Amino acid sequence: QVQLVESGGGLVQSGGSLRLSCVASGFTLDYYGMGWFRQAPGKEREEGVLCMSLYDGSTYYGDSVKGRFTISRDNAKNTVYLQMDNLKPDDTAVYYCAADSAGNAYYARDFDYWGRGTQVTVSS
Repeated sequence: QVQLVESGGGLVQSGGSLRLSCVASGFTLDYYGMGWFRQAPGKEREEGVLCMSLYDGSTYYGDSVKGRFTISRDNAKNTVYLQMDNLKPDDTAVYYCAADSAGNAYYARDFDYWGRGTQVTVSS
């Protein structure tokens, strides 16, 4: 059974840091693109990926998180991480990890597997 389980969310003050983890089971990350998305309170989930780790080791960051968030993966542990620094109240959201078998997706609709999310709250 394919599963993605996120953890590491919580409450943090503006300017603080959090590290999210996403553990995959039922498949191996080696040949998957892994991305993070978010859904802010009262809004729909953002369509475009926040950041992505491609199977070849390259990464992509959207403008809203570039320079503050870092995505990484440990294929041996079948885990993807999201290091979030200099957090802002606008970063408050449920964060989801997702897996893309094609390895190059950008839009949420093109990802194959999803976790249930972890809540991140940034206070001002």
